[in-house]
This record gives sequence, C-alpha cells and structure tokens, in this order.
Amino acid sequence: MGVEEEEEVRVVESSLVAASDETPPKSLWLSQLDLKATRRHTPLLWFYRSGDGVQATDGFFNVTRLKAALAKALVTFYPLAGRIGDDGDGRAEVNCGNQGVLFVVARSEDLTVADFHGRPSSKLRRLFVPRMEPPSIVCGVQLTFFKCGGVAIGLAVHHFVVDGSSTSHFTRTWAAISRTGDMSAVEAEPPCHHRFLLRPRSPPAVHPDALSVFCPMVNLCEPSGVPLRSEAFVVSKDQLEALKQACGGRAVSTFCALTAHIWKCVSATRPMPPDATTRLTCPVSIRRKLAPPLPSGYFGNRLFRASREGQPAGARQLADD
Repeated sequence: MGVEEEEEVRVVESSLVAASDETPPKSLWLSQLDLKATRRHTPLLWFYRSGDGVQATDGFFNVTRLKAALAKALVTFYPLAGRIGDDGDGRAEVNCGNQGVLFVVARSEDLTVADFHGRPSSKLRRLFVPRMEPPSIVCGVQLTFFKCGGVAIGLAVHHFVVDGSSTSHFTRTWAAISRTGDMSAVEAEPPCHHRFLLRPRSPPAVHPDALSVFCPMVNLCEPSGVPLRSEAFVVSKDQLEALKQACGGRAVSTFCALTAHIWKCVSATRPMPPDATTRLTCPVSIRRKLAPPLPSGYFGNRLFRASREGQPAGARQLADD
C-alpha cells in the first residue's frame, strides 16, 4: 500500500489460521484444468452495512468466532490451508501440511461502506484484499472494520487450487459454520478432493478436434495506439428484456443475449474488414459434460475455455443458439 492508503486502512492483526483437527498430510495433484488457470490469486470482496447501528464486532463479524469457524471449515477444505509447491519435476502441486490460511484484521477510522460503490478497481483490491506474501499461500482473508460499523471481507484464493464454484462452496460452508457453530453444513455438502477423476487416460486418447478447440491458432492484434482497459457496465432489467426480444424472445438466455451483444459491439468498434473472422472465448463448466459427471462437490477447477469463430454477424447466431 502507498502511504495515503496505509492511513485509510490500518492493519491491526495478521495471523495464520490452521484447521482445528488433523488433516491428510499429503501433496495434492493438480489436473491440467488446474494448471491452465491463471497463476495468481483470485480476489473477491464483499461489503456489509451495519443495519442497526451496532458495531459489527459485537455481532456476526466477531473475529474470534470467524476464526473458529474457519478452522473448522478447513478440516474438510484442507487444501486451502496448504502451500503451492512442486513435485520435484517442476510441476505445481499443493503441499497440504495445514500451514494455515492468512487472516488479516484491519480498521479504518475515516472510510465508510457508502464510500465504495459501482465498478471494481485496483484500489479496492489494495485496500481490502490481503497481500499474499509469500505467494505460495493458497488462501487469505482480510476483515476490515469501518467507522460506520460496516465490514468488508476480502478473500484471495490461488486459481490453481479452485475455481469460482468451488470458492463459493467454501465460503457458503464457512458462513454456515459461523452462524450455527456446528459442522452440519459440511455434512450436507462435503467437498470432493478426488482430483484423479481428471487424470488423462492411459494410454492417452486425443480427440481429432481437441487441438482446434483447446489450442486454436489465433493471430491476436490490438488497435494501434489505443490502450486497452477493462470496464464494467450496468445493464437494467428493461435493457436486458429488450435485448432478449431482439434476439428472439425469452427462450434466449441472459448469458447468450449479453455475450452476443458485446461481441457485436466490440467487433464494430475495431477497424476490421467486413469479412474478417473474429473469435469469442468463454469458460465452460465440464462437470455435467463428463461421463460419468463429476461429483457436485468436486473441489478444484472444472472449467475450460471454449471458443467460437465467426464474422461479427455470427453473434446473432450465438443468440439464436
């Protein structure tokens, strides 16, 4: 953090929270889907207002209670308490030694929850998501208390270990344990750590279309002199309904309607020939596409990037599909 940001948010405690019971002392193999994920931590951030004016530390966001619930959750979600290492041959793996999750407590005497709204920003990450040092730490949490009584919870999880669905599985379980104090949430939806389910066949069998789907030959070109940036847009319910009607009606999913619209808009803004071919790439879950399907609680990455080629008009076809 910069000097000004350090004044806005002050770290008052930094510790490691380990599982409250014994966990399997082993190395966790990472599948090819894990290793194709980004080699960094995925930041997540939640803001909570204090509705009744009572300081959050006196209610649900009690540090001691959250740590105890986290320690219980880590008994079954034990890879999150491990460290990223390698198997001796340069292949990444998770060393599940119960080294602990980084837990940071911070406070701000000047900021309120109302000061933060709208689109994500790098400042939000710097202020409210823990710095993962060393980067081998799999998971980190930062609890920030505001002067208004509100709270921000920042989470950073290494993408090699889990995807968004698995992270959500963990946070739901942690929250349920914090509310009730028992392990019923884990018993109702236990995580599955059998990553060998995604091991390649022996001997390997490669589908003839696999290379074009997973390793497409793409000539990437950026607009000359125009810096690229990320942007977030708010789409109202009425705008979404009008977009779906333009694509064929209610049978069109929200994902297809918005993706097709964005694809056409991006294609129109780039100086390309009318007959140019563009490629749209998006993540697809494989959980139900395998035979047999992966268990619902599979804890790891289960996404691959699928692509579709076409001329800008092909975005309409995507919506029609």
